[in-house]
Parts: sequence; structure tokens; C-alpha cells
Amino acid sequence: MAQTPAPAPALLDALFQDHAVLQRDQPIRVWGQAQPGQRVAVQLAGRRTDARADSQGAWQASLPALPAGGPYTLSASSHGQEQHAGDVLIGDVWLCSGQSNMELPVWRTLDARSEIAGASNDHIRLLSVPQQGAAAPLASLPRDVRWQPVTPDSVREFSAACYYFARELQKSVGVPMGLIHASWGGSRIQAWMSGQALQRVGGYEEELAVLDRYARDPIDAINDWGQLWQRWWSRQPGVAHDDRPWSVTGIPAGDWQPAPDALGAWEHWGVPALADFNGMLWYRASMQLSAQQAAQAAVLVLGPADEIDMSWVNGRAVGSTYGADGDREYRLPAGLLHAGENAVVVNVLDTWRDGGLAGPASRHRLRLADGTQVPLQAWRYRRMSAEFASPPRAPWQTAGGMSTLYNGMIAPLGAPGLRGVLWYQGESNTGEAAHYAALLRALRSDWRGRFGTDVAWLIVQLAGFGMPPQSAGDSDWASLREAQRQVADEDPRSGLVVAIDIGDRYDIHPGNKQELGRRLARAARHVAYADAASASGPVPARVQRVGQDIVIDFDGVEGRLITYGAEEVMGLQLCGATTGHCRYARGSIRDHRLIVPITAATDEPAAASEGIAATRLRYCWADNPICNLFDASGLPAGPFEVPLPSAIKGEHTR
Repeated sequence: MAQTPAPAPALLDALFQDHAVLQRDQPIRVWGQAQPGQRVAVQLAGRRTDARADSQGAWQASLPALPAGGPYTLSASSHGQEQHAGDVLIGDVWLCSGQSNMELPVWRTLDARSEIAGASNDHIRLLSVPQQGAAAPLASLPRDVRWQPVTPDSVREFSAACYYFARELQKSVGVPMGLIHASWGGSRIQAWMSGQALQRVGGYEEELAVLDRYARDPIDAINDWGQLWQRWWSRQPGVAHDDRPWSVTGIPAGDWQPAPDALGAWEHWGVPALADFNGMLWYRASMQLSAQQAAQAAVLVLGPADEIDMSWVNGRAVGSTYGADGDREYRLPAGLLHAGENAVVVNVLDTWRDGGLAGPASRHRLRLADGTQVPLQAWRYRRMSAEFASPPRAPWQTAGGMSTLYNGMIAPLGAPGLRGVLWYQGESNTGEAAHYAALLRALRSDWRGRFGTDVAWLIVQLAGFGMPPQSAGDSDWASLREAQRQVADEDPRSGLVVAIDIGDRYDIHPGNKQELGRRLARAARHVAYADAASASGPVPARVQRVGQDIVIDFDGVEGRLITYGAEEVMGLQLCGATTGHCRYARGSIRDHRLIVPITAATDEPAAASEGIAATRLRYCWADNPICNLFDASGLPAGPFEVPLPSAIKGEHTR
């Protein structure tokens, strides 16, 4: 019987389809697949160009720039094959990316029912990139992605921050808006960066080498990663040289306790030490195999783990996965199993709310090639200190890996023209705030290398979350906000959007995305459209010593500085050069100036005798600080830390 010929490839890339928006006022890049060596003719709005497919069938063409307008039909033809994308608009295209606060859909925001019912705008088009990670860059989006005009149905699940931004921006920039949404809740910034960008930052060489091997031979790469993870463990303070919980030689060191058969979230086991525990828990179980069973190919099946597991069988690493959305399936190498008792060890890291292996225990099992299911039995657990360092993340993990989301969600976009990028991410990197500025700079440069060097970059500063502080001190969240501020401030094509005052102490996902959208639109008008209004409200510009006062002049002030709820400025801290030496300070405002008197920290002799000179002034510095400095537009002065002109004799911190 003659074989049916393979269908011809779709000429146009999946990005180019009905209802698409293409970037105005710059050459329009179009690409796709054709038969190798064949010429492709491309037409749009009366413009025509040709391209030739390479040896792999890939082709790319460039059409002349067009002003905002449409609708048009984009067509490609080659060797008797044609493809058309209709209702194409020319306007401004924005890429919205980050973690869960960018992913948060419209239906979870304030007044969602009314917002969804009233959503109707044919000149805002939406495209959601499917969530997928990859060890190597993917060439194209899935064919089933769709551009959609704004309707109640299309907007309901779409990124609220992205949609509300475009809706507000279009009030003053009356052109079609194309919104590409690519985000993943809980994702780290490293997952969104290309391997080349991470190499330039430095410090990720081993992880990237393992990721490269994983793309070619996952089983060997997992074993290599296990050895790196185990070396990390052995270097942790308080870990004895013979403490190897994954070991097969008897019961490893540590206090192992029986785990309940129900398993599930450890917070619900009735164990006081685990009731509010966020950290690492070791699990250990065994399975009995016959010689015939041990000789078969096998897969270790683990139910969901919240939120990251690192798993071993008979002392060899077999897998690591981020997320509690589904089962883990780890293919075991030949020869790993043996007749008799086999050991399974799982380390689970949880950093937020409930954690642990899903129950019941029967969900976790060995699946053999003949279909036999062998249960894991005799579950035990070992709790690590809550202060134990966070372990390294397997580089192939989706949201927590290296380049995985870049490879799976950014690379397949190709290189379309963009007006700008909206970036709302950072919560998952607060534990490495000191390194975040370098990563954010590298990400910006990385994506501009793909989408265009003049692409505007809008950074949403982390909103407040958690209980307000009772004393002055350090904060990883505040340090990361400062990194975001510095990176935005150093680049004229970048803007910072302050969200400290529209957070929710009880919810890491604040629902007021409408106000966030208004602030994003304001920043875009300044950065991308040369609007004279400041991008983000009052920002500290100059610091000087005037007598016994520190005086800070602000730029970007509309009208004058004002305070809410008190005559004085709240949330000021004077700090010494080292951590742990901060005290609250008093401040007042005069027009565009903040004035902070330098006085003794306390009347208590013991504290005053510490003699630690203040070297830094902080404002709004905590996970969720109380801040009351605004301008007449209602925009807040965002969190900041500035060095003082010089250490001041007689002024102390505690």
C-alpha cells in the first residue's frame, strides 16, 4: 500500500493568524516553514516581498514599515500552496511576562463580574502563550494558539495587569494594541533567561552543563545533578560527614519518625513541629521486588509534591520536579533495581502554605513494564531545621529551572517587533535579592537582543505583603525592590511602576489590578511615547547634608509632596554600614523636599554607647511597610535606600 504523503507545512508561523496585531512604524518581520529551497512570496497591505526556505525549510522575510491601521490580510504562497491570515491590525505590541501577579486573570480582580461583562474592544487583541518548559529552545508556538479580540469570553482568563494596562493606555494612544501574555506562577527570573544570558551573568556553569546533557540523555543528567545536589547537602552547616539520607546502607543518620499512611500536607499530621513548618522534609519508603520484577524496565510514580521534590532510588538520583499540579514519573535506569528490599528517598522543599507528598501513601508506587504496580511501604520522615538553606533547583524544572521558560515560551515567539515589555516578577527571587539586579539587567539585555534594542521595559515593583513591621530592620523583599528601582533608573527606556501601596497584607496576589494597569500605562506614556509626566511619581534625586539635617530633593513630583495620615513622613530608617543596625527616624516635607533631622537614636545610655554611625537612609523598607509620602497626583514615593553624604559624629543607630 502506498504511503500517504506528509502534509505540507503551514507556511506562516503560528504567531501570524487571523486577528493578529503587528508592530507599527518598523519593518515587519514574517517567517514560517516551506519546502526546503522553495521561494515564498509574502504580501500585506499592498506590500510584497520574497524569501527562500533554507535546507531545513525555515524562511524569514521583512516587509516595509506601516503606520497604525487595518484590517489587512497577510498572505504567504509557495509552490502552489497558500496561507492567509485575515483581520490583521497594525498597532503596538506588548509582551507581558513574569510570575503569578502577571498571570492573575481578570476574573480574580476587583469588580470582576462587571469588568468581564463590559469587556468589548476589537482594537485590543489577546494572545496567551501556552505554559511549557523545555531543556532546549523550541522553534515555534503550538499551532492551536489564537489571537482573540477582547470579549467577555476572551478576557476572563487573560492576564488582568496586561489587559487593564492596554485598556488605559489606549485612552491616550489611540492605536490597536496586541497583547502577548507569557507568564508562570512561582517562576524565578533565571527560568526566563537564555543560556547565553546566564553564562554572561556567571555562576551557573554547572547547572547549564547539566541542562545541556538533560536535553540529550535525561537519565544520566539526573544522576549528575544528584551528585551536585549531594555535594551541596554535605557543605551545609551542621551536616555530619556521614549524614546521607539518600543512602542505602542501613538507616541513615537523623531522627526518622513513622509517617501517617494518609501522608498529605504535613501541616495536618497533628505534629506540633510541622503545624506551621516551611522548609525541607525527608521521606523514606521501601518496596519488595522479586528477581523477575527487578529485571524489568520500571517507572517510579510519585503523587504530587508541594512544592519541589528531589528523589532517589537505591541511592541514585532519579528525578526532581517543581509544582504540585500532577504526578511525577521517573524512568529508572536498567540495573538499578534488585531482588529484595529497594529504598526510595524523597526530599521535599515547601516554602509556602501546605507542603509535602500528596496522600494517601498508595498514590506512590513503582510501575513495571508488565503493568504490575508495586506499592511503597513503611513511610518515615525526617524534619530539617526551618532555617536550613534552600537547596539548588534542578535546571530542567519548569518555573524554577535555568532557561526552561525562555526555551519553552519566549524562544518560540521568534523575533516579532514589540513596543515594549511589562515585567512583573520577583517574589520567587527574594531569597537572592543581592543578585537580582544583575539578573534583571541581563534579562532586559537578553530580550532586547531578540525583540529590538529600543524596546521599552516596564518593571512592576513588588507590592506590599504580610504584616507591617514592629521595628526597623532588614527585609529581602525591600532589598529586591531596591534592585528593581536601580535597574529601572539606570536606563532611559525603562520605567518603574510602584505598587507598594496597593498590595494586600493577607494575599500575595492583590486584586486591584485596575490601578496597577493605570500606573503601567502612565509609565509607558513616559518611556515609550515621550510624555512629560513622570513614569512613577516622586523619586529621590539628590541627597545633601544641611547643618544637622539630611535633605532629599525629589524629581517627578506633581504639585507638591504630601503625607497621608500624619503630619510627619512615616517609614524612615537610619542605618549603619552593617546589617542589623537601623532605627526609625522622623521626617518632614517642604514642597519637593524631605528633611530628616539627625538626632541621637535613643536616650538609653547602653544603646547610645554602641557608637554606630548612620551611613544610609531608607524609606518604606519592609516586606509590607507603612508608607505615607505621596504627591498631588496620588502616586506614592516608592521604597528606596540612599547613602548619606558622610557618617555623622554623634548620630547613632541601634
